[in-house]
Amino acid sequence: MNGRAAVLIGSESDREIMEFARGYFEYFDIEMDLRVMSAHRNPEKVSKFAGSARSNGYHVLIGAAGMAAHLA
Repeated sequence: MNGRAAVLIGSESDREIMEFARGYFEYFDIEMDLRVMSAHRNPEKVSKFAGSARSNGYHVLIGAAGMAAHLA
């Protein structure tokens, strides 16, 4: 494995779109962990996750949003 990435989406409604990205991550041998975590709704939860991401093996965090792209 070349890396580990967490893709954070704001709601389940974004999951279908972001699952399309999984093929690209697999192509480049990057583990993709897709998580529903809204920094808008649960800032403490997202902050805790992001703060411990490096020690948990993540190399990159990607914020993604559907129709409300400014929230990512």
